[in-house]
Amino acid sequence: MYKLIKSKKRGSAIPLAIVAVIILLAMGVGLLGLGLNSRIFSIRTASDIAARCAADAGLAAALFEMNEKLKVEPWDGTSLPEAKSVSLPNCDEVFSYRVIRGTGSNYIIESIGEAGGIKKVVYATIGLQGLFEHAILTKQTLTLKSGTVVDGYNSLNPLDTDIDVDIGTQSTSSSSIILNSGVTVKGDVVVGVGGNPKTAIKDLGATTGDRYSATAEDPLPQVNPPTMPNMGPAITVKAETVTITPEDNGQYGRIDIKQGGKAEGVVPGVLEISGGDVVLYITGNIELGEQCEIVVAENSTLTLYVDGDIHSRANSGVNTKNPPEKAATFKLYATGEGTQDFDIKAKSEFTGVIYAPNADVDLYANGDAYGSVIANSFEFKAGGNYHYDEALREVKMDDEGVRFVVKRWSEGGYRSLSVLDIEQIEQKLDK
Repeated sequence: MYKLIKSKKRGSAIPLAIVAVIILLAMGVGLLGLGLNSRIFSIRTASDIAARCAADAGLAAALFEMNEKLKVEPWDGTSLPEAKSVSLPNCDEVFSYRVIRGTGSNYIIESIGEAGGIKKVVYATIGLQGLFEHAILTKQTLTLKSGTVVDGYNSLNPLDTDIDVDIGTQSTSSSSIILNSGVTVKGDVVVGVGGNPKTAIKDLGATTGDRYSATAEDPLPQVNPPTMPNMGPAITVKAETVTITPEDNGQYGRIDIKQGGKAEGVVPGVLEISGGDVVLYITGNIELGEQCEIVVAENSTLTLYVDGDIHSRANSGVNTKNPPEKAATFKLYATGEGTQDFDIKAKSEFTGVIYAPNADVDLYANGDAYGSVIANSFEFKAGGNYHYDEALREVKMDDEGVRFVVKRWSEGGYRSLSVLDIEQIEQKLDK
């Protein structure tokens, strides 16, 4: 009886071993399947990311080509950039893109990235952006006098009261922006990328909107003077009024405006800009003597490209007879290779835009200032307030320094380039 029971116990171990092997085998197969699925998922995820990166690379390439095309004058919109199956360096990803005309002055980029059998598509609406997107922007310091109010208006639409105004610097140094007591900025104050607004802004009693550091640095391209005929060494005015018209457009060595001496009496010199759009390229300095003026007449504009410095003596100024709200009446571009100094005055309101990223600009006026200033450093010493014209953001293909930028962006599923629906894409981008 004992032997029989013992043999039965020995025989029962075999089925248990088989069951254990089956369980372990099932667990192993399950773990192998889980690992395989995880591997497949990771490969697919990596391919998704790589395809998306390739699509973004195509978008960047298309934007670059559009800006290169913009440099060729006049603008030709009949042939737009397009590329297919462009390989990215040191990898297997490829992208294809095309640019098509959207509504208004906008264009749409469709870019498709491919990686590991996965395709991703991104869409972007691109539009024009000019030099004067900010009320005031400096590379270094910005100083506003006590009591200054900075706000905005829209000369193209007086009913527009929702004006986006900001002032800022690209610097992150301590006290890069000095807001004296009573300053009111009806908008935001921005400091350089990675800067601390609490240290970069020296607040002596100002009221502003949000204060933050920029997420990207605005490009401040060098403006080159146009090729113009050489009209002589200088425009010289002394104790009289000299009128310049579009027929006098060209390159000059300098501008000297002086008042009369003892023999002539105290008669200020006046350079009058009249007859339309006057464009002058000055390779040297501009000197405005005491009480002397540059006056832009009604229905005329003045564009100055200056390689040298601008010096304005007491009670002198650059003045316009147009309504002060027309900020584009006077445009000043610093085109020198090194640092420049612009000491600018106005006998009443100052109207104009100044693009001088390598110049130190001081602005004095006996009234308000209307326009936009881009400078290396800027100090506002006017007797009034500062008003930014949002209409300056409405730019054209032939405007100075204009470029294409991404306005809206969206990711979508893959679709063939041949079935692009412009209206549906624009509606999606606008959401």
